[in-house]
Amino acid sequence: MSSKIEQQIDQIEDFIDSCRYQKFSKTNIIVDKDELDGLLEELRARTPEEIKHYQRIINNKEAILEDARRKADELINEATIHTNELVSEHEIMQQAYAQADQIVRLAQQQAEEIVDRAVVEANAYRNSASQYMDDMLGQLEENTTQSLESLTAIFANFHNSLSGYIDTIRENRTELLPQNEEILAQEAAEQDYADMPEE
Repeated sequence: MSSKIEQQIDQIEDFIDSCRYQKFSKTNIIVDKDELDGLLEELRARTPEEIKHYQRIINNKEAILEDARRKADELINEATIHTNELVSEHEIMQQAYAQADQIVRLAQQQAEEIVDRAVVEANAYRNSASQYMDDMLGQLEENTTQSLESLTAIFANFHNSLSGYIDTIRENRTELLPQNEEILAQEAAEQDYADMPEE
């Protein structure tokens, strides 16, 4: 089952695929900026939710360890109760001490084994969740980068097309009114200066 982030990325890809092509172009598309912004905003909103979900999985390690400690305490308490019952009988006091010591050692050994298993399981669980989160975020990064590159290419082609139209218009005006060539050259210089990025 795909995550909510993957589903949102699929929606963005479907949206881009559904956009109409520009006239006389097989690569440039017309994008509804508000709708695309809405899809991206929803993606940003879902990302922390997914991360919190996997953080809760990692935090289950503490619950596993706490359960192991509780079981260990129960075993020790049972051993202590049994010890008290044994030593309450004066006639078998020495035997009671020996048996109690053996029970306590066994309980401690079992408690340590439970805690050790819990630590191993919790670490494996955490590593699995961390790997899944890294894979998911890596896929998200790749998909977002591809979308950005696609949009950058679209807008670059659009800019180049408009620049070509402007050059054609200028050439046509020059051919029609040669005396305006100096004025057109000045207008072109002013437009080129206006297109320069600000420092």
